[in-house]
Amino acid sequence: MANTKLETVLTQWQNLQPLAEIDRDRLSRRFTIDFNYNSNHIEGNTLTYGQTELLLLFGKIVGEANFRDCEEMKASNVGLQMMLVESSDKQLPLTQNFIRTLHRTLLREDYTVYRMLPGGVQTSYVIHAGQYKTRPNSVITRYGDRFEYASPEETPALMTDLVDWYNRAEQEGKLSPIDLAILFHYRYIRIHPFEDGNGRIARLMVNYILSRHGYPMIVVRSRLKQDYLEALHRADLIVGSTPADGAHASLKDIRPFHKYMVNLICHEIENDVLFVTEKSQDIWWYDGERIAFRTPNYGRILRELRREPKATLAYLQEEIGINRSALQKLLQTLLDKHYVERDADGSWRVFITPSM
Repeated sequence: MANTKLETVLTQWQNLQPLAEIDRDRLSRRFTIDFNYNSNHIEGNTLTYGQTELLLLFGKIVGEANFRDCEEMKASNVGLQMMLVESSDKQLPLTQNFIRTLHRTLLREDYTVYRMLPGGVQTSYVIHAGQYKTRPNSVITRYGDRFEYASPEETPALMTDLVDWYNRAEQEGKLSPIDLAILFHYRYIRIHPFEDGNGRIARLMVNYILSRHGYPMIVVRSRLKQDYLEALHRADLIVGSTPADGAHASLKDIRPFHKYMVNLICHEIENDVLFVTEKSQDIWWYDGERIAFRTPNYGRILRELRREPKATLAYLQEEIGINRSALQKLLQTLLDKHYVERDADGSWRVFITPSM
């Protein structure tokens, strides 16, 4: 499906190639934090953006952090790196074994889920890492109706169809890598082959396909979760509720989701282009958002904190040349936005990224 805006941003991206090593490193670091934070946050992980950065880049845990969420985030990053290695071999076809291995990496181990049934009766079942589901799974939509995914009995055959279709479609080249990635995501989600972790696998697989074909990878932002789910739901209404129909849907069938994803991909690539090309002391980036502060004093404070993490209020006041009350107000705004955090020993950590 042709899209003029998409073609424009892709051309802008291609014109920047090859990227300088420093820009590749900056983009890689930014993507690592953004992707892992958002993909897991969508599913309920409680680590903050700053905690995610410290954990993945420096192996540090600060503040109150749930142990399971920390382990989940580390496993997510291992899965991301595994996906990048796999996608780099263009001669290697996609296999179900790779998808199951990716799932095993994300979940790490089998675990038991406990549920309380009406009447106070407790039940439990085991989630198996790297194995297709053994129980039916479904979701309650925002409108209150139950939406069923493929049954455990259907799943192996539907996953065989999905992987075979992908390898065949990739070889034929009739679909662009972006259309291929979007359609794979939708078909995969309609199967929901595992009892947990399906959303995280789907978002990894989109980037597997994009990376495999030399396209920039993307992040589905957790702050836009409802838009993402609504686009899937609107496509479901067109495709219908039969899982096998969803698992074999066409691009035409999933127009609402395709439109949403193309717009998302355009926005993400636009931001990548700006991140590489825009060099200004007044422009900063945080979780995919371009931040242009109203006053240059924010930038001055951030640069001082990056340069001198143990900076005191008196030091900042002298270096920046503003009164204490104004400085405290600016710092509080940066703290409230989580652009910076302060450790128990008084040292500062800056999580917002400069454009230069």
